[in-house]
Amino acid sequence: MAKHGRHLWHNERYLMEINIMGFIPVLLPVALSPGASFTLAMNSALAGGRGGLLRTLAGTALGIYTHALLIGLGVTAILVSSPALFNALKYAGAAYLIWLGVQLIRSGLTTKEVTLQEDGPTVTLKEAWLANVLNPKAIVFYLTVVSQFAGSRGDVSHYLLLATVHVLVMGVWLIALSNVLIFSAQRANPANVKRGVNLAGGVVLIIFSALMVLH
Repeated sequence: MAKHGRHLWHNERYLMEINIMGFIPVLLPVALSPGASFTLAMNSALAGGRGGLLRTLAGTALGIYTHALLIGLGVTAILVSSPALFNALKYAGAAYLIWLGVQLIRSGLTTKEVTLQEDGPTVTLKEAWLANVLNPKAIVFYLTVVSQFAGSRGDVSHYLLLATVHVLVMGVWLIALSNVLIFSAQRANPANVKRGVNLAGGVVLIIFSALMVLH
């Protein structure tokens, strides 16, 4: 009984150190706002249906967990402390997102007749992972914001738990939006919807990348 009580006390103290309730209001504007992950997920949902969306979400989730793991191990702090390394990563990430944006625009311009299918060409798991990992805003967010809610010790497990909250919020939001998008495409002309999403998404990625470099 005493052992069970100590176990419960340890769990309560563990959860008190991690301020999840304070983290969620800060996370919501970041997770719900249109960005690179949002754009890629909507394109994948339209091009490959739910299968395409799940691949993109899985890649993005792996990226989020990668950030949590790196900051928990102290690697991110070392990276940010070196302006040369951080700038190199920033420019590499911007170039990669611009490339993805150009691909979306090209796809939108060449779209003719399309049908929604589960195995259509979409962003791969690796591409979604890279888009998240190479995003300097995600690095800064986890280093400066998430770290404030990970407790005084900042264990790797704390960051992984907060990353899980991030993944769940993002996943629910993007799945709900993609269902609306797919439903709209089924009722309207899928080619027109895909063309609009690709062109708008490509432009958003390029603008997002340019702003990322300028800041």
